[in-house]
Amino acid sequence: MQMNLREIEEATSGKLFGKNLTVSAVTIDSREASAGALYVAIRGERFDGHDFCASAVENGASAVVCERPPEVEIPYILVESTRQALLDIAKFHRAHCADVKIVGLTGSVGKTTTKEMVYAVLSEQFRAIKTEGNLNNEIGMPKTLFRLTESTEAAVIEMGMSDFGEIERMTLACRPNLAIITNIGVSHIEFLGSRDGILQAKTEILKGMPHGAPLILNGDDDKLWGYKNTDYKQIYFGIENPQAEIRAEHMETANGETAFVVCFDGGKTQRVTIPTVGKHNVYDALAAFAAGLCFGIPPQKIADGLRKYVPTGMRQRIKNVAGVTVIEDCYNASPDSQKAALNVLSSLPAARKIAVLGDMLELGAFSEEAHRAVGTYAAQSHVDILFCFGKASVWIADAAKDSVRTMHFTDKSALTEALISTVQAGDAVLFKASRGMALEEVIQKLYGEWNAE
Repeated sequence: MQMNLREIEEATSGKLFGKNLTVSAVTIDSREASAGALYVAIRGERFDGHDFCASAVENGASAVVCERPPEVEIPYILVESTRQALLDIAKFHRAHCADVKIVGLTGSVGKTTTKEMVYAVLSEQFRAIKTEGNLNNEIGMPKTLFRLTESTEAAVIEMGMSDFGEIERMTLACRPNLAIITNIGVSHIEFLGSRDGILQAKTEILKGMPHGAPLILNGDDDKLWGYKNTDYKQIYFGIENPQAEIRAEHMETANGETAFVVCFDGGKTQRVTIPTVGKHNVYDALAAFAAGLCFGIPPQKIADGLRKYVPTGMRQRIKNVAGVTVIEDCYNASPDSQKAALNVLSSLPAARKIAVLGDMLELGAFSEEAHRAVGTYAAQSHVDILFCFGKASVWIADAAKDSVRTMHFTDKSALTEALISTVQAGDAVLFKASRGMALEEVIQKLYGEWNAE
C-alpha cells in the first residue's frame, strides 16, 4: 500500500496541514503504529483516539488523520469525521485494487460460517483473503480492505450491523462484485423495529454493487424469497423451496459430517461433504457453492473447498470430553440460531441430551416472545434436561417446564455446580447463548473439573 497525503486529503474531503508524504499502512491503534504508518484517531465509546496521537508518533507514525489538531508536531489531515474518513481511505485503496473479486456478505444468522465456507471455496482457485475475527463493522471492515495487495485475487467481506445506514457505508467503501444475504431473522430487531426493517438494512449491501451483479439469497427465507430487485441477478439457494436454482437433496449426517447432493443449472448435480453437522450449515454451504459457480469455479473444486472448511471461534465446536459430547456455541444467539443448535443436539446419538441456553440479547420488546418460542421449541426437540441461564431465559424455562425437566439460574457458579452433579459420560450437552452471557466460562470450569482441555 502506497498513498500520499494529498490523495488522502482528496479522498476524505479533509485539509492537509504540513508536508505531503507517502504512507505505507493505516492503523487506528497507536500501539500498532510503525514507520510510514498513517494513524487515524477514532472516537470510541470508552476512549478517544485523539488522546493517543503522540503515542502513535512515538511508535513511528508519519502522519495523522484527526478531527482536531494533534498535540504533537506531525503532518495531519483535519476531517469532520474520522470514522467516515477511515471508510473513505479504504474506498480509495479498494479502487486501486479494482481487479480483486469481492464477495460482500451479510444476514441475521450464519454470516461468519458462510464467510469461512466462501473463503474455502474461493481459495481453491484464487489467492484470497477474508474478514478476520469479528472485524465486520465500520471500524473493522476497512482493516480487511487495507490488506488487499497486488497479489490478492479475491476477498470475502463480512458486514454486520445494528442500525440503518451501517451496511450502506461499508458497501460503498468495499464495492462488492457479488453479494450474499444468508437470511432475515430477528437479530437487532430492538433497533430496526421489524423483520421488514432488517430486510431493508441488509439490502443496503446492494448500494455499493454494480447493476447486474449476482445477488445470492436464501430461497427458504420468506422475506428474501419475496424480495425482488431487477437491477441485480438474483440467485436463490435452498432445501425446501423447489424453485431455488441451487438446492440440497439427500442429506445424511454421520461422524460429525454432513453429506448431501447439490442440484444446480437445471439438472446438474455435485456430491458435497462438509465437516460439520446441522441443516443451517448446509444452507451456508449452498451459499458458498453459488458464489463459486458465479466466479467460474468448477463444481468439484467447490466441493473440495467445502470439504476443507474448519469451524472457527466458539461457533458450534463439537468435542468429546471425558466421554461427554459437548457442543460449544457461545459466540452469539438469536431465536433462529438457538433452534438450529437444538436441532444439532437432537441429531446426536447420546444417552441424554442436555441443553444449556442463556439469554438472547438485543431483542427489545420482542424478547419475551422470542425466549418463550425457544423454550417451546426446546420442549419439542427431545431434550432430556434444560438448564437456563440469565434474567431473560426465565421465559425459556417457563415455556418448557411442563414438558421437560428444567432448571433456571442467574448465578454461574450455581449453574456450574448443577452441571457437575448432573452431566455423565454418554450425555450430549449444548451450550448456547449471546456472547455477552460468556457461557464459555462455565464450559472451562467443567473441563477443569473433568481434568480436560
